[in-house]
Amino acid sequence: MNRPVPLHAIARAALMALALPLAHAEDVKLERIEVTGSSIKRIDGETALPVEVIKREDIAKSGVTTAAELLQKITSNVGGLTDGASVSDQMGGQRGFNGANLRGLGVSSTLVLLNGRRLANFASPGDNAGVDLNTIPAGAIQRVEVLKDGASAIYGTDAMGGVINFITRKDYQGADLNLYALDTQEGGAKKTTLTVSGGVGDLRKDGFNAFLNLDVQKLGELNATQRDFIREYNLPGRLPPQTSSNSFPANVDLTSSQLTALNNFVLANPNTALKGSNANGTWNPGGPNSGSRRVNFGKSACTGAPNPNSVVALGLGGREGCSYDYVAGSEIYPAADKASALGRVTFQVAPDHQLFAELLLTRAETDYAASPATARFRTASGITLPASLQAATGITTPVDFRFRLEDAGKRVSRVESEGSRLVAGAQGHFGEWDYDTALNFSRNQVTDTDLSGWVSFSKLEAGLKAGQYNPFQAPADRTAGQAFMNSIRLDGGSRRAEGRATSLDGKLTRALAELDGGDAMLALGAELRREEVAFRASDVLKANDITGDRSSSGALLSDTDHQRNVAGVYAEISAPFTKQWEGQFALRHDRYQGVSDARTGLTSPSLSTTNPKLGLSFRPSKSLLARASFGTGFRAPSVAELFLPLRSGITASFVRDPVSGEVAQMPVDRASNPDLKPEKSKQASVGVVFEPTREWSGSIDYWTIRKTDIISEIGEETIFTNPVYYNDPKIVARFSDGFVNYVNVKKENRGKLNTSGIDVALNWRGTATEIGRFAVSAAGTLVTEYKFATDPRSPLVDGLGKFKDDKAVQRWRHKVSVDWDRGPFGLTLSNTYLSGYRDQNVPGLAAPEWNDRDVEAYSLWDLTGSYKVSPQMRLRFGVLNVANTAPPFTNQARYFQVTWDPTYGDPRGRSYFLSFSYSMR
Repeated sequence: MNRPVPLHAIARAALMALALPLAHAEDVKLERIEVTGSSIKRIDGETALPVEVIKREDIAKSGVTTAAELLQKITSNVGGLTDGASVSDQMGGQRGFNGANLRGLGVSSTLVLLNGRRLANFASPGDNAGVDLNTIPAGAIQRVEVLKDGASAIYGTDAMGGVINFITRKDYQGADLNLYALDTQEGGAKKTTLTVSGGVGDLRKDGFNAFLNLDVQKLGELNATQRDFIREYNLPGRLPPQTSSNSFPANVDLTSSQLTALNNFVLANPNTALKGSNANGTWNPGGPNSGSRRVNFGKSACTGAPNPNSVVALGLGGREGCSYDYVAGSEIYPAADKASALGRVTFQVAPDHQLFAELLLTRAETDYAASPATARFRTASGITLPASLQAATGITTPVDFRFRLEDAGKRVSRVESEGSRLVAGAQGHFGEWDYDTALNFSRNQVTDTDLSGWVSFSKLEAGLKAGQYNPFQAPADRTAGQAFMNSIRLDGGSRRAEGRATSLDGKLTRALAELDGGDAMLALGAELRREEVAFRASDVLKANDITGDRSSSGALLSDTDHQRNVAGVYAEISAPFTKQWEGQFALRHDRYQGVSDARTGLTSPSLSTTNPKLGLSFRPSKSLLARASFGTGFRAPSVAELFLPLRSGITASFVRDPVSGEVAQMPVDRASNPDLKPEKSKQASVGVVFEPTREWSGSIDYWTIRKTDIISEIGEETIFTNPVYYNDPKIVARFSDGFVNYVNVKKENRGKLNTSGIDVALNWRGTATEIGRFAVSAAGTLVTEYKFATDPRSPLVDGLGKFKDDKAVQRWRHKVSVDWDRGPFGLTLSNTYLSGYRDQNVPGLAAPEWNDRDVEAYSLWDLTGSYKVSPQMRLRFGVLNVANTAPPFTNQARYFQVTWDPTYGDPRGRSYFLSFSYSMR
C-alpha cells in the first residue's frame, strides 16, 4: 500500500500537482494513464511521485469494504466524519454523512472525485460541504489516488486540502462474484457484503465495452451495552461532570424560598418519606457542577448502572439530584443498508475517437438510536408538583424542572440518502490535439425522519399542567406513563434536502515544442457548472412542536431553493527543460455567481479568483528525484453556508456559564451568513524521492499551508470564556434571572489556520526465496504545526497534539504493512498508529484526574490472509484489531459518545472476516 512507482520506470519525472487527464486509446507502445494532479496525459510511471496510490489488491488485503473505512487508514486524513460520529445529534443536521478531511483543513476543503469528475455534495445542510463517501461504489474501485496538495489551479474550489480520486474498473471483460462477512468478538456491528461485476466487449476488437458493478452491504447496529470498554470507562464514575442533568425522575431547580419551605416542612414533619442527605433529613443541594438548589424527589430510583440515572455529587444533578448517563443507552454504531450500481459503456466509434457514458446509482439507509429526548419547563410555565408531592414537600408554587422522556423510549431517526450521477462524453484526438469532454448530471437527496421517541411539546406541557403525567417520581409500573407518551407521539417529522450539480467540462492537450528533456505539453480546459440546493421540512417540524427537535428561540423552519452558476478556465504547461529539470505551470480563473434568497431578498456577492500552481522537479540520477511546488487556493462559501435553513439543537460540549454558574449543554440556534468571504490559502512543498536499489524506494516531503478567512462558527467554549460574547444578548439570550435561554451563532470568517508537516514513505520488496517473498510498506505523517484562530478577535492558538475546538490533531500517524507471499498463500500484518495528545479540559474544573491529562496513543494491528484455490477462486480471511484494543479514554464531549472519540476510534473491537471471490474471464 502507498507504494510510489520506481524511479527507473519514469520516462519524465513529473512534479507534484493536481487533476485527472483522459485515458487515450491510441495504439502506441507507451500507455497513457489517468493521473490525479495534472491535466496533461503522461506515460505510465511518470506521476506516481506526487500521488499516494492505493491499489485494488491493497484494499482487499486490508479487509475494509467501504470508502470511509479505507480513508481512516490514510495518514493525512485528520478528523474525518464517520458513521460513529454521525450518531451524535450535534452534527448540524448531517447525520449519515461520511466525509474526508485531508490535513485537518475541513471536510469542505477536500475534493472527492469519481473517475476524475465531481459528484454532488451531501445535500443535507450543515457544517460541512462535501461528497458523502457512502456514494462511492466500493466494490468497483480499481485504485485510489490521494493528492495531498492544494489543487485549486486545476480543479477550482473545494481542493484546498487535496484531492481523493476514486478510479473504477474500465474496459473489463468477464464476471466477478465476491461474498464478504464480518462479525465481532463481543457482538454487534455485523457486516455482510455482496458484489457482482461483469463486463463484455473488447474495445480494440469489438469496438465497445460495457461494464456493470452491483454492490450491496448490510451493517448491524452496535449498542453501548455490548462493549466492555464503555462500562469500564463508566461516565458517571470517571467523568461525572459530563453526565446530564436531564434525568428521570425529573430534577427540580428550587427557588430560595422553595428550598426554605422544603426544609422547614421536613423539620416540622420528621416522619416524611422525602428526606434530604443531612442527618436531620433536610436537603443539602448543590455541587461544583450542579445548580445550587437542584433536588430530585424521586432520587431513590436513581440507583446507577444498569440504570442510567444515579446520584453523583460531582455530576450535574449534584448531591440531592440525579445525573444521567446518556451514553449507556445509546447506539455507538448505526445499523445501515447500502447499495450501489455502477454501469459504464464505451464505444470506439473511430480509431481516434471514443464515446462513453457512465451511470451511478446509490442508496444508503441508516438508523440512529440515541438516549430519550429531554424537556425543561421553567416556573413561567405554571406547572406545579402533583398534589401528593405538594403534600409531602410543602411546595405549592410553580417549579423549574427538567427531565428525560424515558417513557417515550429512545430517539430513533432514519436517514435515507440517494445519489445518482450520469456522465456522457467523448474523448480522442484530432490532428495534434487530444480532447476529453463530458456532460455531468449529479444529484444527492437526503431525507432525515424522526421515527420514534418524539412527542408533541405543546401536548406534553398541557398534560403536565393537567396532572396527566408525573415526571417527578418513577413508579414500578410504567404502563400509564408510556400510554400517555404514546398518546402525544408525533410521526412524520422529516427534513428533505436535495442537491444537484450539472456541468459541462472539456480539455485539450497537445505538444508545444521539443525541449532538451522531451516535449513541452500544453493543456487548456474549461468548466461550466450549475449548483442547485433545495430544502423541505414537514409540517410538524415547521410547527416547532417536537420535543427535543425544536428551536428555543421560536424561529421556524421554512422551505428554501437556491442556485448559482460557476464558470472556470485553466491552462497548464509541462516543460522538461533538460533531462534533469522539469517545470509545471498552471493557472485557473473561476467566477461564482451570487446566490439570491427569496425569503430575505438578499443576494450574496459574486466572486472571482485566479489561482496559480508552480512546480519544479530535478532528477540528478535515476535513483534520486527532488521536487518542489507552490500554489494558492480558494474556496467559495457553499450555498448552504450562505443561506442555510435554521438548525436548532444544543451545544456540542458541556459549558459553564460564568454569569449563572450553570454547567450544561445549552440550547443553540445555528444560522447562515450571506456576507461570508471566500476562504483562501497558500501552500508549498519540497521533497525527495529515492530508489537506491530495485528493492528499496521511499520519499520524504515537507509541506506547509496557510489558510485565511476560515468559514466556521465561533465555538461554544470561546463564547463562554469571552465576556464580549457571553454578555452580548444577540449571541447569548438569557431569561430574566440570568440563566441561558439559548445561544445564537452563525457562520463567520473566523480567521487563520496554519499547518505544516512531513510525509514519509519507505518500501522494500524482497526477491523470491524458498520460503516466499516478503515486502514491507510504511507511510507516516508528522505534523509539526497546527495553529488556528478560535474567533476573529483572538490570536492563533496551538492545536497540535491537543484536543481543540472539534478534533484532536495527532503529531504522528503511520500505517505499516508486512506482506508474505508463497505460491497460493499470502499473509499481511499491518499496524495503524496515532500518537497520543493533550486531552480536552472539563469546563470549570481543576481536578487533575479530569483535566491536564494525556490521551493514550492508539495502535491497531490487523492480520489478514488469502488462499488462491484456483485461477478463478480465492479465499480471504482475517482478524481486524487482533489485540482487541479499545479506543483510548478521553474527556471530549464534542460527540455523543463521551469517554472516547468516534472520529478516529473504532468501537467494534476484535473482528473476524471471511470473503470468497470467484472470477470468470
